[in-house]
Amino acid sequence: MSITNYLPENQSRQPRTGLVFRLSLLASAIIGITATTASAAPADQDFNAGFISFGDDIPEVLTTTRLRQPKTRVPGSTTVITGDMIRDLGIMNLYEVFRLVPGMVVNFVGSHQPVTTYHGTVHYEQRRMQVLVDGRTSHKATLSDMDWETMPVPLEMIERIEVARGPNSAAYGINAFLGTINIITRDPADTAGVETRVVSGSRGYLRTFGSVGDAGPDVDWRLTYEKRKFDGFDYQVDGGERFPFRNGHDINSFTYDSRLKFHDQVDLELRTGVVDGTKYNDKDKTAELNPFDDPDIDVRDYYLQSKLNVRTSDRHFFHVMASVENFNRRQPYTISFPDEAVTCLENGTPLFRRDSNRDFPCYPDDAPIAGFAEVDADSEDTRLEFELQDTLIINNDLKVASGAGFRKDTFRSETYFNGRGSNYQSRFFGNLEYTPLSWLTLNAGGNWERTSTTDNSYFSPRLAANFTFNNRHALRFVYSEAVRTPDGFEQNPDWGYTLRNVSPAIYSDLEGRRITTQEAYEVQGWLTLGRDLQEEHIISREISYFGQFPLEQGMLSIEVRGFNDELRDMISGVIQLKDWSVDNNVAIDQKGFEVEAMLEYPGTTLRASYGYLDQDTWYTGEPIFNDDGDVDTVKQQRTTDLLTRMSVRHSGSLAVIQDLPWGLKASSAFYWADEFGRSQFERFDARIAKRIYQSRYTAELAFTMQHYLNRDPELSSDNNIKDHNQFFVEAGVRF
Repeated sequence: MSITNYLPENQSRQPRTGLVFRLSLLASAIIGITATTASAAPADQDFNAGFISFGDDIPEVLTTTRLRQPKTRVPGSTTVITGDMIRDLGIMNLYEVFRLVPGMVVNFVGSHQPVTTYHGTVHYEQRRMQVLVDGRTSHKATLSDMDWETMPVPLEMIERIEVARGPNSAAYGINAFLGTINIITRDPADTAGVETRVVSGSRGYLRTFGSVGDAGPDVDWRLTYEKRKFDGFDYQVDGGERFPFRNGHDINSFTYDSRLKFHDQVDLELRTGVVDGTKYNDKDKTAELNPFDDPDIDVRDYYLQSKLNVRTSDRHFFHVMASVENFNRRQPYTISFPDEAVTCLENGTPLFRRDSNRDFPCYPDDAPIAGFAEVDADSEDTRLEFELQDTLIINNDLKVASGAGFRKDTFRSETYFNGRGSNYQSRFFGNLEYTPLSWLTLNAGGNWERTSTTDNSYFSPRLAANFTFNNRHALRFVYSEAVRTPDGFEQNPDWGYTLRNVSPAIYSDLEGRRITTQEAYEVQGWLTLGRDLQEEHIISREISYFGQFPLEQGMLSIEVRGFNDELRDMISGVIQLKDWSVDNNVAIDQKGFEVEAMLEYPGTTLRASYGYLDQDTWYTGEPIFNDDGDVDTVKQQRTTDLLTRMSVRHSGSLAVIQDLPWGLKASSAFYWADEFGRSQFERFDARIAKRIYQSRYTAELAFTMQHYLNRDPELSSDNNIKDHNQFFVEAGVRF
């Protein structure tokens, strides 16, 4: 629990099945009838513009359909993780929260780049889940990547995180291919005052946080600052030897959140933020063309967001949102090259083509350095986004959310695109919730979207029937479809590095030379650069159950999801300067089930999650040939393995939070994920906190231990931690 919430009593403010076809006809008929016969009686649901508060009876969610719905009416499984739980469990990084979500795993690629994925279908970047912060799309525009380490979201400011599990393109478009993560921050009115916190621990971890704000009759506001430093993994392994690993970060962020209240029916939210810092990269593990020094990334990001909330009546309200985000990455570094590389450039020999001995003739292992040059991997992405959403509550049994959105993504990069360009998306969305009988709720929704990356339009539908019993139990049947179109870099790359400040003078003819993928490729038969990519498809079927069981002094909540998904034309392959081989070449059939349960008593919370995944994956693309002209089955298998390298058959978490006497609170959690390529992830966390309540301030002191049960690095041999016991101390005060 955040210090902000301290109170003595621990209170805080492909083919459709016959069933699917019949459900489609039923939903269509009901929609047609209710359009002319529905009553316009006033709803008993209050208008909640802007920062949302939630009830405590039946859990409510916003993310799945854009309608505020109790879980018994939601058309799909949605995990809710409160900010209090995040803080009580001593979670140190935002991305680690998702280990609590059944079916999601967290791991690291490259130079300590955290990746969160649902059901494991991940490329080098995280392109198949929509991530929102207060309704604002938060992934990098052109590369469709999530940079979790630089997100300006302090853990102290999180109200709740909702994760819609399963295709959610019907509500949020093509990026919500596998689901949606919605991070909802706290109302500035609830954080008025001054708060500070410092956390320090193993591997150079340091996080300092401060906020100041006020709540008034006309304006609520909050200003925050956060600094995050971390050294990442301790060492890398090469040839059986250990070497230091430069893979940490040093990030600073400032955010401002406010709400202007014009009167009871109109308010305006304003949000802005700036991110500044450095992501450290190791020259032996990242960047291209034989880096001589470490290719660190300078981060310079900002965002501006406004949202006008208007209520025209007790049953009708809408919002208009506009935002601009800029992701600026500067990555200059020096490369070295031998004489052999210059000769290869002069005679047209690919720089990274292997010979019969599996060596690179252009870069012999024992070749002395002959020259140097400066290159960069700079990029700047800007997203301009508009959204209009209208919500009409005709009565308690009939609700409609609809709207439209437009997005323009502009990219500027000499390295990745050889210039500047733009992509456009426009969409219309809607969801209707209808409860014709007390025990039946129907949801029908869809999203029509057009994108310039493929110059095509797409429609993603969802149909669901929820059978409710005793208002606390619901059985759901959900059918949904979604597409994901290739991002700008997948579809239209022009990748190359321009050599500048070449030395010595003997190589001056290389000054200004741009080395592209065609000059660097490894094997000609694998190169797919210039090939038009098509959209990915998913058809998902879900049967799920949500239930609450009131106990004498507590509450037991259980949600179970069974799913069967068909994923086709999935984009897989390698994205490197020397090996560009992405294509729509993998198909996946997957099925499984997920469980999450929570048992709550006064002063005690127990939570469990578990996911089981069974994937069948096969290669569907054009045959890949080796140098001898034979089909390279090993390469084809590698393509399928790349797409599912973070898929695990079993994963889950167990957590307990317990209030103790003398102002103490204890918590522990166990996280696991098995069957990674190399080993399992298993970690046990324990935290003890002391809270101090005084008339003029509240304070907290806490100690957290993380114990890694598995001694082997998971996913990559470079993911090494020397001490498998990690320790953290924290102190905070609020005035």
